[in-house]
Amino acid sequence: MGASRGFDLIWLSLFSFPLMGAIQEMCARIGLTTGVGLATNIKRHFSKKILYICTLLLLFANVFNIGADLGAMAKGAQLIFPGIEFAFLVLGFAALSLGLQIFIPYKKYSKYLKYLALVLFAYVFSAFSVVTNWGEVFKHLVVPIISFSKDEIILICAAFGTTISPYLFFWQTSQEVEEQILKGEETEKARRTLNTNENIHKMRIDVWSGMFFSNLIMFFIIATSAAVLFGSGITNIATAADAALALKPFAGNFAFTLFAIGIVGVGLLAIPILAGSVSYAMSEAFNWKEGLYRKLKQATAFYGVIIIAMILGIVLNFIGLDPIKTLIYSAVLNGIISPVILFFIVQISASEKIMGDFKNKRLTNIIGWLTVGLLFAVSLTAVIFILR
Repeated sequence: MGASRGFDLIWLSLFSFPLMGAIQEMCARIGLTTGVGLATNIKRHFSKKILYICTLLLLFANVFNIGADLGAMAKGAQLIFPGIEFAFLVLGFAALSLGLQIFIPYKKYSKYLKYLALVLFAYVFSAFSVVTNWGEVFKHLVVPIISFSKDEIILICAAFGTTISPYLFFWQTSQEVEEQILKGEETEKARRTLNTNENIHKMRIDVWSGMFFSNLIMFFIIATSAAVLFGSGITNIATAADAALALKPFAGNFAFTLFAIGIVGVGLLAIPILAGSVSYAMSEAFNWKEGLYRKLKQATAFYGVIIIAMILGIVLNFIGLDPIKTLIYSAVLNGIISPVILFFIVQISASEKIMGDFKNKRLTNIIGWLTVGLLFAVSLTAVIFILR
Protein backbone atom coordinates (compact mmCIF):
# COMPACT_ATOMS: atom_id res chain seq x y z
CA MET A 1 0.00 0.00 0.00
CA GLY A 2 2.77 2.44 0.92
CA ALA A 3 4.85 1.38 -2.08
CA SER A 4 2.05 1.89 -4.60
CA ARG A 5 0.25 4.93 -3.09
CA GLY A 6 2.84 6.65 -0.92
CA PHE A 7 1.38 8.30 2.18
CA ASP A 8 -2.06 8.73 0.56
CA LEU A 9 -3.73 5.84 2.41
CA ILE A 10 -1.93 6.08 5.75
CA TRP A 11 -5.09 7.70 7.16
CA LEU A 12 -6.64 4.21 7.16
CA SER A 13 -4.45 3.27 10.13
CA LEU A 14 -6.13 6.02 12.19
CA PHE A 15 -9.62 5.81 10.70
CA SER A 16 -9.98 2.05 11.17
CA PHE A 17 -8.82 2.09 14.82
CA PRO A 18 -12.14 3.01 16.52
CA LEU A 19 -14.03 0.70 14.15
CA MET A 20 -11.70 -2.24 14.90
CA GLY A 21 -11.78 -1.56 18.62
CA ALA A 22 -15.57 -1.37 18.80
CA ILE A 23 -16.11 -4.53 16.72
CA GLN A 24 -13.50 -6.64 18.52
CA GLU A 25 -14.87 -5.46 21.87
CA MET A 26 -18.33 -6.65 20.78
CA CYS A 27 -16.89 -10.04 19.81
CA ALA A 28 -15.03 -10.41 23.11
CA ARG A 29 -18.10 -9.36 25.09
CA ILE A 30 -20.23 -11.93 23.22
CA GLY A 31 -17.76 -14.65 24.22
CA LEU A 32 -17.61 -13.51 27.85
CA THR A 33 -21.36 -13.07 28.24
CA THR A 34 -22.73 -16.09 26.35
CA GLY A 35 -19.92 -18.52 27.16
CA VAL A 36 -19.84 -19.84 23.57
CA GLY A 37 -18.18 -18.84 20.30
CA LEU A 38 -19.47 -16.56 17.57
CA ALA A 39 -20.47 -19.34 15.16
CA THR A 40 -22.57 -21.03 17.86
CA ASN A 41 -24.34 -17.74 18.59
CA ILE A 42 -25.08 -17.09 14.90
CA LYS A 43 -26.33 -20.66 14.47
CA ARG A 44 -28.61 -20.43 17.52
CA HIS A 45 -30.17 -17.07 16.85
CA PHE A 46 -30.02 -16.64 13.06
CA SER A 47 -29.47 -18.57 9.82
CA LYS A 48 -27.45 -21.79 9.68
CA LYS A 49 -27.22 -21.61 5.88
CA ILE A 50 -25.61 -18.16 5.91
CA LEU A 51 -23.21 -19.34 8.61
CA TYR A 52 -22.18 -22.34 6.49
CA ILE A 53 -21.58 -20.14 3.42
CA CYS A 54 -19.58 -17.57 5.41
CA THR A 55 -17.53 -20.32 7.07
CA LEU A 56 -16.61 -21.90 3.74
CA LEU A 57 -15.67 -18.49 2.29
CA LEU A 58 -13.60 -17.86 5.42
CA LEU A 59 -11.77 -21.16 4.84
CA PHE A 60 -11.06 -20.17 1.24
CA ALA A 61 -9.74 -16.71 2.18
CA ASN A 62 -7.70 -17.97 5.14
CA VAL A 63 -6.03 -20.73 3.12
CA PHE A 64 -4.81 -18.15 0.60
CA ASN A 65 -3.64 -15.92 3.45
CA ILE A 66 -1.77 -18.82 5.05
CA GLY A 67 -0.13 -19.69 1.73
CA ALA A 68 0.95 -16.11 1.11
CA ASP A 69 2.24 -15.72 4.69
CA LEU A 70 4.26 -18.96 4.51
CA GLY A 71 5.84 -17.79 1.27
CA ALA A 72 6.56 -14.34 2.69
CA MET A 73 8.19 -15.85 5.79
CA ALA A 74 10.37 -18.13 3.67
CA LYS A 75 11.47 -15.27 1.41
CA GLY A 76 12.09 -13.06 4.45
CA ALA A 77 14.21 -15.74 6.14
CA GLN A 78 16.19 -16.23 2.92
CA LEU A 79 17.26 -12.59 3.09
CA ILE A 80 19.05 -13.35 6.35
CA PHE A 81 20.00 -16.98 5.54
CA PRO A 82 20.35 -17.04 1.73
CA GLY A 83 21.77 -20.56 1.64
CA ILE A 84 18.55 -22.24 2.81
CA GLU A 85 16.14 -23.51 0.15
CA PHE A 86 12.73 -21.84 -0.19
CA ALA A 87 10.85 -25.16 -0.06
CA PHE A 88 12.64 -26.22 3.13
CA LEU A 89 11.74 -22.92 4.83
CA VAL A 90 8.08 -23.11 3.79
CA LEU A 91 7.79 -26.65 5.16
CA GLY A 92 9.78 -25.74 8.27
CA PHE A 93 7.63 -22.73 9.17
CA ALA A 94 4.45 -24.74 8.53
CA ALA A 95 5.69 -27.56 10.77
CA LEU A 96 6.70 -25.08 13.49
CA SER A 97 3.30 -23.41 13.45
CA LEU A 98 1.45 -26.73 13.51
CA GLY A 99 3.65 -28.06 16.30
CA LEU A 100 3.01 -25.01 18.47
CA GLN A 101 -0.76 -25.25 18.01
CA ILE A 102 -1.09 -29.00 18.45
CA PHE A 103 1.53 -29.96 21.03
CA ILE A 104 2.10 -26.87 23.21
CA PRO A 105 -0.41 -26.40 26.08
CA TYR A 106 -2.75 -23.52 25.30
CA LYS A 107 -1.72 -21.48 28.35
CA LYS A 108 1.91 -21.44 27.19
CA TYR A 109 0.91 -21.05 23.55
CA SER A 110 -1.17 -17.90 24.23
CA LYS A 111 1.80 -16.33 26.04
CA TYR A 112 4.01 -17.17 23.04
CA LEU A 113 1.64 -15.22 20.77
CA LYS A 114 1.75 -12.17 23.05
CA TYR A 115 5.55 -12.14 23.29
CA LEU A 116 5.89 -12.74 19.56
CA ALA A 117 3.94 -9.54 18.92
CA LEU A 118 6.95 -7.63 20.28
CA VAL A 119 8.84 -8.64 17.13
CA LEU A 120 6.58 -6.26 15.23
CA PHE A 121 8.43 -3.34 16.81
CA ALA A 122 11.02 -4.10 14.13
CA TYR A 123 8.79 -2.08 11.80
CA VAL A 124 8.81 0.87 14.21
CA PHE A 125 12.61 0.94 14.33
CA SER A 126 12.75 0.61 10.53
CA ALA A 127 10.47 3.63 10.12
CA PHE A 128 12.55 5.85 12.38
CA SER A 129 15.63 4.79 10.40
CA VAL A 130 14.26 5.92 7.03
CA VAL A 131 11.40 8.44 7.38
CA THR A 132 12.54 12.07 7.47
CA ASN A 133 9.43 14.08 6.48
CA TRP A 134 7.20 13.30 9.48
CA GLY A 135 5.20 16.48 8.91
CA GLU A 136 4.02 15.11 5.56
CA VAL A 137 3.22 11.75 7.17
CA PHE A 138 1.00 13.27 9.87
CA LYS A 139 -0.70 15.56 7.35
CA HIS A 140 -1.81 12.51 5.34
CA LEU A 141 -2.74 10.72 8.57
CA VAL A 142 -5.42 13.27 9.52
CA VAL A 143 -6.46 14.51 6.05
CA PRO A 144 -7.76 11.59 3.93
CA ILE A 145 -6.93 11.63 0.22
CA ILE A 146 -9.15 9.41 -1.94
CA SER A 147 -9.04 9.35 -5.74
CA PHE A 148 -11.83 6.74 -6.12
CA SER A 149 -9.79 4.95 -8.78
CA LYS A 150 -10.17 1.20 -9.26
CA ASP A 151 -6.81 0.33 -7.69
CA GLU A 152 -7.38 2.61 -4.71
CA ILE A 153 -10.87 1.29 -3.92
CA ILE A 154 -9.57 -2.30 -4.11
CA LEU A 155 -6.70 -1.39 -1.77
CA ILE A 156 -9.10 0.28 0.70
CA CYS A 157 -11.36 -2.79 0.63
CA ALA A 158 -8.31 -5.00 1.17
CA ALA A 159 -7.15 -2.81 4.07
CA PHE A 160 -10.54 -3.11 5.76
CA GLY A 161 -10.56 -6.85 5.01
CA THR A 162 -7.20 -7.17 6.76
CA THR A 163 -8.03 -5.05 9.81
CA ILE A 164 -11.78 -5.55 10.35
CA SER A 165 -11.53 -9.18 9.33
CA PRO A 166 -13.86 -12.19 9.80
CA TYR A 167 -11.11 -14.45 11.13
CA LEU A 168 -10.46 -11.97 13.96
CA PHE A 169 -14.17 -11.98 14.89
CA PHE A 170 -14.24 -15.75 15.39
CA TRP A 171 -10.79 -15.85 17.03
CA GLN A 172 -11.56 -13.10 19.57
CA THR A 173 -14.83 -14.65 20.72
CA SER A 174 -13.37 -18.14 20.98
CA GLN A 175 -10.31 -16.94 22.91
CA GLU A 176 -12.53 -15.36 25.56
CA VAL A 177 -14.35 -18.69 25.93
CA GLU A 178 -11.07 -20.63 26.19
CA GLU A 179 -9.77 -18.25 28.85
CA GLN A 180 -12.89 -18.99 30.92
CA ILE A 181 -12.43 -22.73 30.44
CA LEU A 182 -8.83 -22.46 31.66
CA LYS A 183 -10.22 -20.89 34.85
CA GLY A 184 -12.18 -24.10 35.44
CA GLU A 185 -15.54 -22.98 34.03
CA GLU A 186 -16.10 -25.96 31.73
CA THR A 187 -19.88 -25.68 31.25
CA GLU A 188 -21.67 -22.97 29.31
CA LYS A 189 -23.86 -22.16 32.32
CA ALA A 190 -20.83 -21.71 34.57
CA ARG A 191 -19.15 -19.43 32.03
CA ARG A 192 -22.25 -17.25 31.83
CA THR A 193 -22.29 -16.69 35.59
CA LEU A 194 -18.56 -15.88 35.61
CA ASN A 195 -19.10 -12.63 33.72
CA THR A 196 -18.73 -9.47 35.83
CA ASN A 197 -18.21 -5.74 35.30
CA GLU A 198 -14.60 -6.24 36.40
CA ASN A 199 -14.02 -8.90 33.72
CA ILE A 200 -15.62 -6.68 31.08
CA HIS A 201 -13.39 -3.78 32.13
CA LYS A 202 -10.23 -5.91 31.89
CA MET A 203 -11.33 -7.25 28.52
CA ARG A 204 -11.89 -3.74 27.14
CA ILE A 205 -8.42 -2.62 28.19
CA ASP A 206 -6.92 -5.73 26.57
CA VAL A 207 -8.89 -5.37 23.32
CA TRP A 208 -8.44 -1.63 22.82
CA SER A 209 -4.72 -1.74 23.65
CA GLY A 210 -4.30 -4.64 21.20
CA MET A 211 -6.12 -2.77 18.43
CA PHE A 212 -4.05 0.36 19.10
CA PHE A 213 -0.82 -1.65 18.83
CA SER A 214 -2.04 -3.34 15.64
CA ASN A 215 -2.85 -0.06 13.91
CA LEU A 216 0.35 1.55 15.17
CA ILE A 217 2.32 -1.18 13.39
CA MET A 218 0.18 -0.68 10.27
CA PHE A 219 1.03 3.04 10.39
CA PHE A 220 4.79 2.41 10.57
CA ILE A 221 4.76 -0.23 7.80
CA ILE A 222 2.98 2.17 5.42
CA ALA A 223 5.25 5.05 6.46
CA THR A 224 8.42 3.00 5.86
CA SER A 225 7.41 1.61 2.47
CA ALA A 226 6.04 4.99 1.32
CA ALA A 227 9.15 6.93 2.34
CA VAL A 228 11.66 4.55 0.78
CA LEU A 229 9.94 2.64 -2.01
CA PHE A 230 7.34 5.08 -3.34
CA GLY A 231 9.73 7.96 -2.72
CA SER A 232 12.35 6.25 -4.90
CA GLY A 233 9.92 5.29 -7.65
CA ILE A 234 9.87 1.59 -6.68
CA THR A 235 6.15 0.81 -6.90
CA ASN A 236 6.10 -2.68 -8.42
CA ILE A 237 6.75 -4.98 -5.45
CA ALA A 238 6.09 -8.71 -5.97
CA THR A 239 6.82 -9.96 -2.44
CA ALA A 240 7.43 -8.58 1.05
CA ALA A 241 11.03 -9.77 0.67
CA ASP A 242 11.35 -7.57 -2.44
CA ALA A 243 10.30 -4.64 -0.27
CA ALA A 244 13.03 -5.46 2.25
CA LEU A 245 15.64 -5.77 -0.52
CA ALA A 246 14.55 -2.46 -2.01
CA LEU A 247 14.99 -0.86 1.41
CA LYS A 248 18.61 -1.95 1.75
CA PRO A 249 20.34 0.57 -0.57
CA PHE A 250 18.44 3.49 0.97
CA ALA A 251 18.08 2.47 4.61
CA GLY A 252 21.14 0.31 5.21
CA ASN A 253 21.64 -3.14 6.70
CA PHE A 254 20.04 -2.35 10.05
CA ALA A 255 16.61 -1.36 8.69
CA PHE A 256 16.83 -4.12 6.07
CA THR A 257 17.44 -6.79 8.74
CA LEU A 258 14.70 -5.43 11.00
CA PHE A 259 12.21 -5.44 8.13
CA ALA A 260 13.13 -9.04 7.25
CA ILE A 261 12.71 -10.11 10.90
CA GLY A 262 9.36 -8.34 10.94
CA ILE A 263 8.18 -10.35 7.92
CA VAL A 264 8.93 -13.63 9.71
CA GLY A 265 7.40 -12.37 12.97
CA VAL A 266 4.16 -11.30 11.29
CA GLY A 267 3.79 -14.73 9.70
CA LEU A 268 4.46 -16.63 12.93
CA LEU A 269 1.86 -14.46 14.64
CA ALA A 270 -0.77 -14.52 11.89
CA ILE A 271 -0.75 -18.13 10.66
CA PRO A 272 -1.90 -19.77 13.92
CA ILE A 273 -4.74 -17.24 14.16
CA LEU A 274 -5.75 -17.74 10.52
CA ALA A 275 -5.79 -21.54 10.83
CA GLY A 276 -7.29 -21.55 14.32
CA SER A 277 -10.10 -19.10 13.58
CA VAL A 278 -11.46 -21.05 10.62
CA SER A 279 -11.23 -24.25 12.66
CA TYR A 280 -13.23 -22.68 15.50
CA ALA A 281 -15.85 -21.46 13.02
CA MET A 282 -16.20 -24.81 11.22
CA SER A 283 -16.17 -26.86 14.42
CA GLU A 284 -18.96 -24.78 15.97
CA ALA A 285 -20.93 -24.74 12.71
CA PHE A 286 -20.80 -28.54 12.37
CA ASN A 287 -20.95 -29.40 16.10
CA TRP A 288 -17.42 -30.78 16.40
CA LYS A 289 -15.45 -30.68 19.63
CA GLU A 290 -13.17 -27.66 19.47
CA GLY A 291 -10.54 -25.78 21.40
CA LEU A 292 -6.78 -25.40 21.58
CA TYR A 293 -7.01 -26.43 25.22
CA ARG A 294 -7.99 -29.94 24.04
CA LYS A 295 -5.45 -32.55 22.98
CA LEU A 296 -5.30 -33.80 19.39
CA LYS A 297 -7.15 -37.04 20.13
CA GLN A 298 -9.91 -35.10 21.95
CA ALA A 299 -10.66 -32.75 19.02
CA THR A 300 -9.56 -34.60 15.89
CA ALA A 301 -11.82 -32.68 13.48
CA PHE A 302 -10.82 -29.32 14.98
CA TYR A 303 -7.11 -30.00 14.54
CA GLY A 304 -7.83 -31.70 11.22
CA VAL A 305 -9.12 -28.40 9.79
CA ILE A 306 -5.95 -26.63 11.00
CA ILE A 307 -3.75 -29.30 9.38
CA ILE A 308 -5.70 -29.27 6.09
CA ALA A 309 -5.61 -25.46 5.92
CA MET A 310 -1.86 -25.55 6.46
CA ILE A 311 -1.30 -28.25 3.81
CA LEU A 312 -3.34 -26.28 1.26
CA GLY A 313 -1.35 -23.16 2.15
CA ILE A 314 1.89 -25.06 1.52
CA VAL A 315 0.64 -26.29 -1.87
CA LEU A 316 -0.20 -22.73 -2.98
CA ASN A 317 3.50 -21.85 -2.75
CA PHE A 318 4.40 -24.34 -5.46
CA ILE A 319 1.80 -23.55 -8.14
CA GLY A 320 3.09 -20.13 -9.18
CA LEU A 321 0.60 -17.74 -7.55
CA ASP A 322 1.64 -14.09 -7.16
CA PRO A 323 1.97 -13.70 -3.35
CA ILE A 324 1.13 -9.98 -3.19
CA LYS A 325 -1.93 -10.31 -5.45
CA THR A 326 -2.99 -13.38 -3.47
CA LEU A 327 -2.85 -11.39 -0.23
CA ILE A 328 -4.74 -8.44 -1.73
CA TYR A 329 -7.56 -10.49 -3.24
CA SER A 330 -7.96 -12.71 -0.19
CA ALA A 331 -8.17 -9.49 1.85
CA VAL A 332 -10.82 -8.19 -0.59
CA LEU A 333 -12.75 -11.44 -0.07
CA ASN A 334 -12.52 -10.86 3.69
CA GLY A 335 -13.82 -7.34 3.09
CA ILE A 336 -16.83 -8.81 1.29
CA ILE A 337 -17.57 -11.40 4.01
CA SER A 338 -17.06 -8.96 6.90
CA PRO A 339 -20.27 -6.86 6.64
CA VAL A 340 -22.39 -10.02 6.48
CA ILE A 341 -20.93 -11.42 9.71
CA LEU A 342 -20.85 -7.95 11.30
CA PHE A 343 -24.60 -7.69 10.72
CA PHE A 344 -25.07 -10.64 13.08
CA ILE A 345 -22.41 -9.48 15.55
CA VAL A 346 -24.07 -6.10 16.07
CA GLN A 347 -27.51 -7.68 16.46
CA ILE A 348 -26.28 -10.29 18.95
CA SER A 349 -24.28 -7.81 21.04
CA ALA A 350 -27.18 -5.32 21.05
CA SER A 351 -29.77 -7.89 22.17
CA GLU A 352 -30.87 -7.62 25.79
CA LYS A 353 -32.30 -11.15 25.54
CA ILE A 354 -28.87 -12.58 24.65
CA MET A 355 -26.51 -10.18 26.41
CA GLY A 356 -28.56 -8.97 29.38
CA ASP A 357 -26.92 -6.04 31.19
CA PHE A 358 -23.86 -6.33 28.95
CA LYS A 359 -25.60 -5.37 25.70
CA ASN A 360 -24.21 -2.57 23.51
CA LYS A 361 -24.36 1.03 24.62
CA ARG A 362 -25.87 3.50 22.16
CA LEU A 363 -22.49 4.77 20.88
CA THR A 364 -21.26 1.21 20.31
CA ASN A 365 -24.42 0.45 18.33
CA ILE A 366 -23.93 3.54 16.18
CA ILE A 367 -20.29 2.65 15.45
CA GLY A 368 -21.29 -0.96 14.73
CA TRP A 369 -23.99 -0.12 12.20
CA LEU A 370 -21.85 2.59 10.57
CA THR A 371 -19.10 -0.01 10.15
CA VAL A 372 -21.53 -2.48 8.57
CA GLY A 373 -22.75 0.17 6.12
CA LEU A 374 -19.26 1.41 5.29
CA LEU A 375 -17.82 -2.05 4.66
CA PHE A 376 -20.82 -3.04 2.57
CA ALA A 377 -20.45 0.08 0.40
CA VAL A 378 -16.68 -0.32 -0.01
CA SER A 379 -16.84 -4.06 -0.77
CA LEU A 380 -19.71 -3.62 -3.25
CA THR A 381 -17.79 -0.86 -5.05
CA ALA A 382 -14.65 -3.03 -5.13
CA VAL A 383 -16.58 -5.98 -6.60
CA ILE A 384 -18.08 -3.73 -9.30
CA PHE A 385 -14.60 -2.46 -10.22
CA ILE A 386 -13.15 -6.01 -10.27
CA LEU A 387 -15.94 -7.36 -12.50
CA ARG A 388 -15.70 -4.52 -15.04
